[in-house]
Amino acid sequence: MGKRRRESIPAEARTLLWIRVLNQLGSYALAFLAVLTGPELAPAALAAFGVAALISRWAGALLLDRLPPRTVLSLGLGLTGLSLLLLAAARTPPYVLGAVVLVGLAFELYEPATQEFLARLATGARRQQVYALLGVSLSAAGAVAGLLAAVLLPLGARWLVIADAVTCLAAAGIALRFLPPGAQRDANPRRRWRPPLPLLRLTLASTVFAIGSLAVMMFLPLALLERGAPAWAPGLTLAGAALLSPLALWMGGRQLASRGHGIVLGAGAALLGLLALAMAITDRTWPTAAAYLASTAINGLLLGRWQALVADAAPEPERPRWFAFQGSSWGVAQPVVPGLVAVFGSFAGGTGAGAFWTAALAFLVVPLVLSYS
Repeated sequence: MGKRRRESIPAEARTLLWIRVLNQLGSYALAFLAVLTGPELAPAALAAFGVAALISRWAGALLLDRLPPRTVLSLGLGLTGLSLLLLAAARTPPYVLGAVVLVGLAFELYEPATQEFLARLATGARRQQVYALLGVSLSAAGAVAGLLAAVLLPLGARWLVIADAVTCLAAAGIALRFLPPGAQRDANPRRRWRPPLPLLRLTLASTVFAIGSLAVMMFLPLALLERGAPAWAPGLTLAGAALLSPLALWMGGRQLASRGHGIVLGAGAALLGLLALAMAITDRTWPTAAAYLASTAINGLLLGRWQALVADAAPEPERPRWFAFQGSSWGVAQPVVPGLVAVFGSFAGGTGAGAFWTAALAFLVVPLVLSYS
């Protein structure tokens, strides 16, 4: 079964998956940005990063009107690597914030290209399998990345940024060498486009989900360190979580394959909300890490569903814009999350607790939004 499934994946898609895996091996920019900048600068840095990343995702979609996916993918990876090197070299707050903005402006360029590339190669039920395989591959790479973070973080967060830059540049070079050139889309970039109502509803649901996910992702390392965890614990926790995600998909994905996307996403978000609530209530290190590992297993069951929803519903000429619009939910959430965390943190007694309260409330709202989609 596993062999037949691998053979059903086009060779070009497998090449792209390996490129994204290589990039993911050093992908620490977002999870450890708060650690790199420090508690005082972190809210401004994360908000600036979020706004810039939102711009870059839309820029990536618009570039697909004029350039083939391989070119946009390589351009985004290369620019991200170069801007990360600038971030690693920055020392004073103004230069750090400037470098963070540059990273954000490049950070999402390659996402619409990735989604469009895979949508061209797979259709029907195989499309969700390809997107899920992308999520599983990135999670597996995240396990190795977490181990590298556990080694490098005690040396300083800047070493994580340098590792991220190196993998981005390497992935860009491999994409140029091994991905097929492809062709640009037959689209009229001057035609006015408005998002249809189903896309608006789906994007609202995924934005609330993104707020919950990013609140945990952005602040988990900082929260663990606030609660007395040793310096190696955040990286090791991320590594363990990355292993659980594909394992959960392998164990439960087949049983959920016949379930509707809305039902699975709504139920999963509710469970994630309860686990985030548990992380908010406790102030101990290991219960926090255990709840996070459980939430990662649940997230594994949701891999590929948001992307498959978009790819199946979007008209082919408009597909990159659908991907960019729905995907911008993460870009919208990124600058919103730090402010929400600061508000809840003032009541909860700490940044980490504020992040988990933010996540809990956001996740518990998702089923309500999906029920009206």
